Amino acid sequence: MKQFLLAIAALLFFFQGRTQGYQPDKLSPKAVKLYEKAIEAAQGGDFKQGIDLLKQSVQISPGYMDAWLSIAGMYGELKDYDNAIGNYEKARAIDTVYFGDYNLPYSINLAGKGRFQEALVAVNRFTMINDLNESSRKAAAYRIRSYKFALEMAALPAVSNYQFQPQNLGDSVNSAVSEYFPSLTIDNGQLIFTRRVDNFNEDFFETRQSAAGWSKAKGLTGAINSNLNEGAQTLSQDGHWLIFTGCNFPDGLGSCDLYISYLTDEGWSEPENLGDVINTEFWESAPSLSPDKKDLYFASRRLGGFGGSDLWVSHLQANGKWSEPENLGPEINTSGDESCPFIHADNQTLYFTSNGLQGYGGDDLFMARKGPKGSFSLPRNLGYPINTIENEGSLVVSADGAAAYYASDRADSKGGLDLYTFSLRNDIRPIKTLWIKGRVMDAQTKKGLPTSMELTDISTRQVISRVQTDETGNYLITLPVGRDYAFNVNRRGYLFYSENFSLSKKDPDSTYNIDIYLQPIVANATMVLKNIFFETNSTALGDASVVELGKLIQLLKENSTLQIQINGHTDNVGKAADNLKLSNGRAQAVVDYLIKNGIDAKRLRFQGFGATVPVADNNTEEGRSKNRRTELKVIAR
Repeated sequence: MKQFLLAIAALLFFFQGRTQGYQPDKLSPKAVKLYEKAIEAAQGGDFKQGIDLLKQSVQISPGYMDAWLSIAGMYGELKDYDNAIGNYEKARAIDTVYFGDYNLPYSINLAGKGRFQEALVAVNRFTMINDLNESSRKAAAYRIRSYKFALEMAALPAVSNYQFQPQNLGDSVNSAVSEYFPSLTIDNGQLIFTRRVDNFNEDFFETRQSAAGWSKAKGLTGAINSNLNEGAQTLSQDGHWLIFTGCNFPDGLGSCDLYISYLTDEGWSEPENLGDVINTEFWESAPSLSPDKKDLYFASRRLGGFGGSDLWVSHLQANGKWSEPENLGPEINTSGDESCPFIHADNQTLYFTSNGLQGYGGDDLFMARKGPKGSFSLPRNLGYPINTIENEGSLVVSADGAAAYYASDRADSKGGLDLYTFSLRNDIRPIKTLWIKGRVMDAQTKKGLPTSMELTDISTRQVISRVQTDETGNYLITLPVGRDYAFNVNRRGYLFYSENFSLSKKDPDSTYNIDIYLQPIVANATMVLKNIFFETNSTALGDASVVELGKLIQLLKENSTLQIQINGHTDNVGKAADNLKLSNGRAQAVVDYLIKNGIDAKRLRFQGFGATVPVADNNTEEGRSKNRRTELKVIAR
């Protein structure tokens, strides 16, 4: 701010010779004295006192243009754009020629209110000054690009019709100090954020949501908070991991490193440095963990980037170690700064900030989507008024894609930065995501089993998520709607578990709680192959069956002595003889596929049962659907 006011003072002195209507030599000495005191107050950071003194000054000398301009500048520093604009216009009415040099800051305040067309007119007037220096021309050119971009964005129907109405999360969450970096569990039940508890210390706080609203925020229990700076965190979707930025820690490798803490019965564990694969002698910050906890996105100034701060991703390997980070590439990163990544629960939509991509000024928020091969699309600016001429910070989005959470110092702030929520515009929402959670257990002992599970897009055969349960078998896996999925659970010594979720043609409004009982591979053990598909009244295997058949082949190859029988079943619609023939043909089709793919025919049998062994009521479509099934039965191990 001091540099800003000194720049104003220099301009006032230099351009006095241009005045036509403004006569500074005829001002009241008392008004000038008040002006000088106001500048002193502002240089000390007290803009409100400065404004009060300047208002007294212009009451004495209404033609004191320097005072009107300084009032406008101080209101601009307070982001009170309405008052800034009004006072710039009062100054302009005194002398339009003298005002010419202030068309640039005037335009910035107009843009602050979203009045981009007027801002463009003002800055173009500024560029008409003949003897502008190079830095002024560059500043004007930057603003012209921003304003033109803003007008192009405003012409889009989705942007122009959007109602931006952020809601303060209230006294239970926000306080007289700053709250920022919100992070959510997938069910929106828990919010963890960073609070600046004093000038030099940041700690983590949590609040929980119920029908009554957010609970009173309290510091995280355990060993995670200290007298050091913990902040810029990511919370795993299941609420069990917290990865955060620790600056100037005794065991740090650089100025700021990434650390991890785990939720235990005693609270959050002692933070662990993620090590020298993730952290460097440079700066690492703003982590974001994918919903399956397999990918860690973060910002870093490490070597090998495109300039400034870049976004990187590291993958959790089978041995539990993080891979060498990969730069997200020139589609995402620029010569400027990219930071604050947030990968949504759909595991495909990435939000982040950038000052290197075209925006409204400063750091803007962008989104990009991950394609089938893992690369991201070109970023898309989230538009005004989510983005403004100011620097935007981190953004997180709820699993259903409707609500976003962010920090801001709006007019109704409790003090400093507060946490807010708002409805996200439809065209920049991620894929709505539900989730499945439960526990994997041995079907005989009911003991929890640590195991792996996989969610696959049936149509593209792309693995959407791979998840490892915890030691007691608990799991959570996300389920983006709009596709059909095969869900498989695998553990050596057990038959794999199979389920399908057909969400391409429906948009359910509930989540799934599924406890999975794995069958040990013993004689007569059975399982339904829920992702084997046939055309209606046909024995031809559908293409969507390939994923499940691959799992079956893997099971047989891992258990080289296993012998199985494939059983076919139908509902009771149609003639019994036709159903028997159809079920037998479908069972044979599966066996033929296995033989074709290298499984010894001596290990395989098949039989059709028609509608003779129902598992549900054939009087309903849901029951008939369950009866139309393909089963695996263990003959011998």
